[in-house]
Amino acid sequence: MTEPVHPQPVPGAGASRAGDADRSADLAEMLGYLAACWDEERRLLARQLHDSLGSSMTALTMHLALLSQHIPADNKAMRDRSAQMKSLLANIIETNRKMQLDLWNDKLEFLGLKAALAELVPTWGAAHGVKAELSLPDEDGVYTRTQGVVLLRCVEEGLRNVAAHARASEVMVVLDDDGDQVMLTVRDNGAGLPQNEEVLESNSCHGLRLLRERARFLGGTLELKAGEPGGAILRMTLPK
Repeated sequence: MTEPVHPQPVPGAGASRAGDADRSADLAEMLGYLAACWDEERRLLARQLHDSLGSSMTALTMHLALLSQHIPADNKAMRDRSAQMKSLLANIIETNRKMQLDLWNDKLEFLGLKAALAELVPTWGAAHGVKAELSLPDEDGVYTRTQGVVLLRCVEEGLRNVAAHARASEVMVVLDDDGDQVMLTVRDNGAGLPQNEEVLESNSCHGLRLLRERARFLGGTLELKAGEPGGAILRMTLPK
């Protein structure tokens, strides 16, 4: 009778798997740290733009208004030039404001995640001609700055991908908080995901891959899946 043959363990296989897990954990920690440093640099730059350039533009607006009061009523050329300067200055101020917002959302820091989302989602919807709805919990959740930033970045990345790829007419952003964990979902009714392709593993989706590592660094998860009956769902879950 032939003795059964038992597969022999591959020497070092367990150690190799453990080593891979350790390297993955180290990578997630490093990416999380680098992303946090990047966010802090963006916050400081936005603050500098606000404190320096913003205050200078406000002062120029006031000086220009005072000067305009002394232009004779019959000097049309000077009044036209003054109006052009006011328009140019207003455009500079608006550009500076948008740059600050792109770098760092002050509402997140001073008013919390709900206030930041309440501004971001409808503003994005109006800018892109998409029906953008937002569902928030009744109570304000307590999150660390890092958690709030990562959750806000998840919405920003989700909306950015919807605008670039989804061809959606509706987007729903939902924030759920049960006290133990917070779940943020961006759902659209667009074209859906490519078939037979793991989008989060694609080399072209660096933003999503970095977002996934940031979620891992905080002990959470990020998933992207097809919606029902169509569209796509981006969901981040973080422990509190």
